[in-house]
Amino acid sequence: MRVHLLLSALLGFILLFNSCQADSTQAPLIIGIDADLSAVAIEGGVAITRGVELAVEEINANGGILGRTLKVIAKDHRGNPARGIYNIEKFAQMPNLLAVIGGVHTPVVLAEIDIIHAKNILMLVPWAAGTPIVDNEHSPNNVFRVSVRDAEAASVLIDFVKSRELSSVALVLERTGWGRSNLESLTKAAQEKGVNISATYWINWQQKDFSEDAKAIKDTKADSVILVTNVPEGVVVVDALAEQGLSSLPVVSHWGIASGQFASQLANPINQHDISVLQTFHFHHQKNNKAKQLLEAYYNKYGLIDASAIEGVTGLAHAYDLIHLIAIAADKANSIQVNELRNALESLKDIQGAVKYYEAPFTKERHDALWSKDYFMTKINDKGHLVTTGKK
Repeated sequence: MRVHLLLSALLGFILLFNSCQADSTQAPLIIGIDADLSAVAIEGGVAITRGVELAVEEINANGGILGRTLKVIAKDHRGNPARGIYNIEKFAQMPNLLAVIGGVHTPVVLAEIDIIHAKNILMLVPWAAGTPIVDNEHSPNNVFRVSVRDAEAASVLIDFVKSRELSSVALVLERTGWGRSNLESLTKAAQEKGVNISATYWINWQQKDFSEDAKAIKDTKADSVILVTNVPEGVVVVDALAEQGLSSLPVVSHWGIASGQFASQLANPINQHDISVLQTFHFHHQKNNKAKQLLEAYYNKYGLIDASAIEGVTGLAHAYDLIHLIAIAADKANSIQVNELRNALESLKDIQGAVKYYEAPFTKERHDALWSKDYFMTKINDKGHLVTTGKK
């Protein structure tokens, strides 16, 4: 009798174990999103989320990854590095996690780098541009980026200043790891290209007054400003310049102010300002079939809108391409294990994305998919929308 009970219990355990194993191999694969969804870069976070969702819907409609569907779980780090680390810890505990998509803020992603590698998680970056995010000294490196790289952005911004025949530029940088990354790369690019940096000014997150610095910019007779901030601080800077009678002073901006409703928050109409913004994607610039497919999918899911009015459009397209790239890598590796996925990502070839045709998006030594030749400058029109200018 005792033997019978033991055999029955053992059989039950085996059946339960096999059932759990079957469930784990059929359960959806998780794409985690760790982004600012409620603080200073909400529009960027929403754009990234939508890019992920649209790619996931397409992949699931075509059978998923290795026969398994994808599920999106988003967590809001609110622009707070400590919150970002907490989110990564939570994602690391999830069975069937495929990868985590990062957000807008370089300081948050930089704070997460060590735990990403300690937990052996793949981090896909569709926005945060800090050079050390990818050049993080971890080997193997689990971070892959389709976005701007600050070291490359600097040369494009300085070249644009020169193309406008401007020669004495003031830098206005947010006081974060992103700002410091840009100070280094902009200083180097300016020295190489013969552009004088008249002075460097810093602005803190949520700082409300920039009047003294704006007056100093006027006094130094700088003929332009290179701006590296997000929307709230960018508005403070541009309004302060206008108060000093510098509304028409050319402002050449990194793409942080493109993450939200910048123009509508200015004290004066946008047409009184001369503002150019770095970008990597615009539906009027990229005309390939994949970009058209993305736009059509966007219309179908989120409603018809002027393509130029889609906020944070770079985050939308970058996230969309990253999800498709990791899906192709999983099929190539025939595996969802991190080490195999990493190797597959590093060896992908000849893939048409919405942003570009990737001859080799990544290699073992290069985890940035976009370089200076992929960047271009845009202007803000009277409606507050970014429009292409045809200038790099």
